[in-house]
Amino acid sequence: MTPDELLLRRAQLDRQEAAHLQQVLAEWQILADLSFADLLLFVPVPDRRAYLCVGQMRPYTAQTIYLEDLVGEEFPVTDRPMVGRALAEGRVIRDADPEWSTGVPVREEAIPVRHGDRLIGVVTREANVATARLPSALELTYLQTAGELAQMIADGTFPYEGSIVDEQGLSPRVGDGVIRLDADGELTYASPNAISAYRRLGRQGLMVGERLAEFEPEPQPLLDALKAGRPEEGEVAQEGASVLRRVLPLLAGGEVAGGLMLVREVTELRRTEQALRIKDATIREIHHRVKNNLQTVASLLRLQGRRLASSEAREELAESVRRMSSIALVHETLSQESHQRVPFDHIAQRIVDMLADGLVGPETSISFELQGEAGQLPAEVATPLALVLTELLQNSVEHAFAGRDAGTIRLTFARTAATLRLELADDGVGLPEDFSYDSMANLGLSIVRTLAESELGGSFTPTSSDQGTTFTLVLPLP
Repeated sequence: MTPDELLLRRAQLDRQEAAHLQQVLAEWQILADLSFADLLLFVPVPDRRAYLCVGQMRPYTAQTIYLEDLVGEEFPVTDRPMVGRALAEGRVIRDADPEWSTGVPVREEAIPVRHGDRLIGVVTREANVATARLPSALELTYLQTAGELAQMIADGTFPYEGSIVDEQGLSPRVGDGVIRLDADGELTYASPNAISAYRRLGRQGLMVGERLAEFEPEPQPLLDALKAGRPEEGEVAQEGASVLRRVLPLLAGGEVAGGLMLVREVTELRRTEQALRIKDATIREIHHRVKNNLQTVASLLRLQGRRLASSEAREELAESVRRMSSIALVHETLSQESHQRVPFDHIAQRIVDMLADGLVGPETSISFELQGEAGQLPAEVATPLALVLTELLQNSVEHAFAGRDAGTIRLTFARTAATLRLELADDGVGLPEDFSYDSMANLGLSIVRTLAESELGGSFTPTSSDQGTTFTLVLPLP
C-alpha cells in the first residue's frame, strides 16, 4: 500500500494533513542522522485503539534498531504509551529510562506532529544507548540540532511551508558536512567534512566566530533565507571546485534562533556531468553527419535513376533510396535527442507517410492504420527495426493489392517489459503458393528475416490467406 493510501484511506486524514505528513517523510532523514536514531511515524486509527505506522527511517550515522519493515503495521495503544502522551499533551515526551523490548537498551522520544491547530501524528525517535560514550563536539552539535528540529515538528514549523523536495537526491546530507550558525550568521561549529569542502573552494579553514560573509563566496541568498526563516539551497563554484549548500533556519517560538547548513562537495560529479554532456553532443553530431551523408547518397541515387532507361533498374534504385531514407530518419531523431533512445512511434509514422507519398499512386486508395505504442527504443534496436518496417510496408503496398484499387494496411505494436511485438496486416490477395524467401522477387522479405533473427534476435513469421497477409515480428528488448 502506498503512503497516500495509508494516510488517506486507513488513517482517514484529509489531503492537506496527508500532504504535511508526506513532507515530514520527505525531510526527516536529516532528523534521523542528527539523532543517531531510528524514526517511526504513527497516526491514530479512527474508531480503534491502535496506532498505524505510516513511515520508517533508518539513520546513516548509526546502526538501526529495526531490521524489519514496520510500515503498514498497527500497534495497540498499550504498546506505545508515549505516542498517546504526546498526542494528549501536545509536547515532546522523553523517556527517562531505556526500554528493552527490542533486545537492546533504547531511549525513546515521542514528537507530536502539528498541522495548523491539530495534532495529526507522532514521530518516535529511538536511539540505541548500548554503545553510549562521552560524546564528541560533532555528536553534541548533532544532538542539539536534532532536539531543535524535533521541537519545530511539535510547533508545526518543520518541515518548512512550501519547501521543495529534492527529487534527484543531490541535496546535501548530514554526513556530507554540517555547519552551525547563530541567528546573525556567525559560525558556531563546522564538521571536518564541511571544512574540507570549503578548503576546496580556497578557504584555508573555518573558525568559530567567523561570519557567513567571511567564508562563503556567495553569502547573501543564504543570509536572506536565514533571516526570513525559510530554507535555501544553491551551488557555488570557485577554484575549480563545486559545493552544494543548504541552509535550514532553526526556529524557536516563531523566531530564528540559528541555522543548520549542510554542505556537499560535488566537484567530481559536475566534471562527470560535463564530460557526459560533451560526449552526448559529440554523438548527436555524428548522427547528424550520418543522416546528412545518407541523404546525400540518396539524392545521388535519385539523380542516377532519372538517367536510367530501364524501369526495372530505376525501381531497384528507388528501393535503395527508401531504405537509406528510413535509416536516415532514425539518425535524424537521434541527432535531436539528449540520450541514445528514440520515440519509435514517431519514426514509424514518418516511414508510413514517406511510403504513402512515394509508392501509392492516384489510381489506388490504400489506407494506413497505426495501433498501440512501441515507446522509446535504443538506437541499436530502432535502426534495424526502421529498415524492417520499411521493407514490410513496401512489400504490402507493391504486392498485396494486385488487381485491386483499394485496401487497408494495419500496423500494430504491443509492448511488454521484455518484448516488443510488431504486426503488419493487410486485407490483400495473400502470399503466392510458391512463396520462398530465396526468390529474388522476395529480396525485401529475406532482408526482413535476416534483420529480425540476426540483428534483433527475434522471430519473424508470415501468415497468409485469401483474406490477406500478416507479418509478425517479436523481438526481445534490451
